[in-house]
Amino acid sequence: MNKRWTIDEIKKFVENNSESKLLTTEYRGFSQKLLFECACGNNFEKTFKKFKDNNQRKCEVCQPPKTSR
Repeated sequence: MNKRWTIDEIKKFVENNSESKLLTTEYRGFSQKLLFECACGNNFEKTFKKFKDNNQRKCEVCQPPKTSR
């Protein structure tokens, strides 16, 4: 069974596992895109699942998208 995350738990996860900062203040579910601020100052949006499971923890400038095969 999947864990239900709260906005406070997500904020703590972001602080402990990345250099980014969570700007979103409300969490409605796994498909919601959250707003983050990268260490370089750029803002970017990702779902928490992509942020957590796919290691997409920086903006597109600092961590460019992978090229498709």
